[in-house]
Amino acid sequence: MSDLSYWLIRCGNQVLISVDAQGNEAFPQARRADFGDLIEALHIGQLNGSACYAIETDNIPSHITGELRPVRSLFASAGPEIFALAGRGTQMIDWQKNHRFCGHCGTPTVMKKTEYALECPSCRLVAYPRISPAVMVLIERGHELMLARSPHFRPGVFSALAGFVEAGETLEQCAVREVREEVGLEISNLRYFTSQSWPFPNSLMVAFYADYAGGEITPDPTEIEAAGWFSREELPPLPEHVSIARQLIDASCRLYTAQRFITAQ
Repeated sequence: MSDLSYWLIRCGNQVLISVDAQGNEAFPQARRADFGDLIEALHIGQLNGSACYAIETDNIPSHITGELRPVRSLFASAGPEIFALAGRGTQMIDWQKNHRFCGHCGTPTVMKKTEYALECPSCRLVAYPRISPAVMVLIERGHELMLARSPHFRPGVFSALAGFVEAGETLEQCAVREVREEVGLEISNLRYFTSQSWPFPNSLMVAFYADYAGGEITPDPTEIEAAGWFSREELPPLPEHVSIARQLIDASCRLYTAQRFITAQ
């Protein structure tokens, strides 16, 4: 780490962003010696051909300049590569902080040299970075989409349904269960769309399309504030473009439009 590298510096739950020589937003460049006694740096990947490390500190060296920004804001301004590294770095920092001591016997853990793992030298318990898989389902019924809103959403925003996978459950079983629990509907023809690492704090979102197979919308009041069928031509306010939910909905609308065009020929 004596060479000039990129550094994800987290301070106050935000990351420091600077502007590189080409005028693009990126992490600041620095050397290991710039951080004095700070030694717990994590290698999180490569950026522009150089190594990228992540650290957390309350004291940013005065000669390292930039603007502290929330991770969520980086996708739109800095792009997907910076956003992905920021998400990975912040999750790795949290993992390192939360597993300084063995959860079984309390002994201080040590970093393994062969993989990203913290091991207890006493009882050999190993702690890996936590990943919480969650399933998202967009239900289609002809020209309509079933959308719902959580009370935690921004006012007026509707999205696809989502929920965390439980122990011993497959992704497909989770999708069926979450839809049934949240809105009382049955689904069929589950189709994979894509996945997205979502570092708030450590989710892996796995998105699917599904066909409506029966039932009446009955929202679970503990999780769903409102739900309904919406025409693709008259959708309510949707999540931000950075989210897999918006990508899922937009892709469904594009495919439906293309299919209608082909049918009309």
